[in-house]
Amino acid sequence: MSLDIIKDTKRRTVGTKQTNKALEKGQLVGVFIAMDAERRLIKPVIVAAKEQEVPVYYVESMKKLGAACEIEVDTAIAGVLKEEN
Repeated sequence: MSLDIIKDTKRRTVGTKQTNKALEKGQLVGVFIAMDAERRLIKPVIVAAKEQEVPVYYVESMKKLGAACEIEVDTAIAGVLKEEN
């Protein structure tokens, strides 16, 4: 899954709390993790995603991930939500 996927969708989560909640509810098709994010923040999300067999994709930096999510701040984690039925 390319970073373009998160740019092109409006159905996404941004940040640790939103992404964790969506993971718990089984709503994600992919998780994006910034490689320069603090390990203590990203590790629980990576573990949860792998447990639920949600693919994890790595992005070079929090700055690039924030820009892809169309926000003006850096972000460590983002997710792509499943399509609504």
